[in-house]
Amino acid sequence: MTHIPGTGHANRTRSIVKTLTWRTIATTDTILIAWLLTNDLKIGLGIASIEVVTKMFLYYFHERAWSWSDWGLEDVEPIDPSSIPAIQQT
Repeated sequence: MTHIPGTGHANRTRSIVKTLTWRTIATTDTILIAWLLTNDLKIGLGIASIEVVTKMFLYYFHERAWSWSDWGLEDVEPIDPSSIPAIQQT
């Protein structure tokens, strides 16, 4: 699926980048929480090494499923550049 301006749809590359950036944040959070709860960094890293893989796939497919839905998206009217005062030709 390609991005069509005004439709709110995203392409697969965007979904992959969003997946990777979110997993970086979420996995760091998992490591810190597991480390704080167990007082053992190895356990925190072990838990995170499992969840990073499973949740990355879950998030990606969740993101792709949402990209097929128009629910909650609003249509955007195209803007005529000549209607913008700074662009109007004199």
